Amino acid sequence: MQWLVTVAGAAMVLLILRDVFHTLWHPTRHGGLSRLVMSAFWRVSFASGSRHRASGLAGPLAMVTVGALWALTVVAGWALIYWPQLPDGFGYANGLRPAEHAGPLDAVYISLVTVSTLGLGDIAPTEGWLRVLAPLEGLVGFALLTAMVAWTLGIYPALARRRALALRLCQLSRARGDAAPADAAAGVDLLGEVAALLAVVTVDFLQYAESYYFYDGDDRTSLAGHLQYAQDLAERGALAQSQEVRNAAAVLHTALDDLADILDERFLHTGGPTRLTLEAFANDHGRRAGAGHSIKG
Repeated sequence: MQWLVTVAGAAMVLLILRDVFHTLWHPTRHGGLSRLVMSAFWRVSFASGSRHRASGLAGPLAMVTVGALWALTVVAGWALIYWPQLPDGFGYANGLRPAEHAGPLDAVYISLVTVSTLGLGDIAPTEGWLRVLAPLEGLVGFALLTAMVAWTLGIYPALARRRALALRLCQLSRARGDAAPADAAAGVDLLGEVAALLAVVTVDFLQYAESYYFYDGDDRTSLAGHLQYAQDLAERGALAQSQEVRNAAAVLHTALDDLADILDERFLHTGGPTRLTLEAFANDHGRRAGAGHSIKG
């Protein structure tokens, strides 16, 4: 029975480390725990009455919750490893009676002290394999802290790039409206710029999938509300007389298709064409597709 408890604890630790790996260091998918927690916060926030305020908090609160769950599960897992070894596998400071400090709460205490690298030393492992295992928990605790910092430093620049693209589309919509570029070179540059920015955002959704669950409160910086304008640019470019502009429009169409494929595969699951997927993206983020066209300067 003692070994079953130990194996259960080791399994908990390995599952969390796997989730951290798939969330942060495996760019083709994200971890199951982070996906479940962040999507749950997202759905609950949009179901609440104070929709915009709650949605704006969904992403940050979900990140904090995921980090806390990672840490607590690691602590609990290592505590299950330590508990069956108490008190014989540990040495106690003077004044502590081993028989009185051999319960599950004591195992949790040892795990907390170790994962936080405090090293108080009042209860320390003496069994050979435990003396090797305990420092590994300290390394895991340090790795979790580093992972949270890296996660934050990755997601927020991705959000900045997404919002910068949305603002650029908003500016183009307000400045140009439905006008097509009169000059072929200008049209190629414009369509190429938007396609390049879309490619960057598509990669961000691949590598930082959790960024999807962050709400863009300002209409001007909400990509979900401005992608229809990018589609309109591609459609007008496809009708241009210049072959170079038509080629650039085809590249923009492809960039939109790639973005829609990622959004549909990972989050929306509409199974429809690009326009339907982007409309679903707008609806899921509380926007009306093309709403950015009505923003006044």
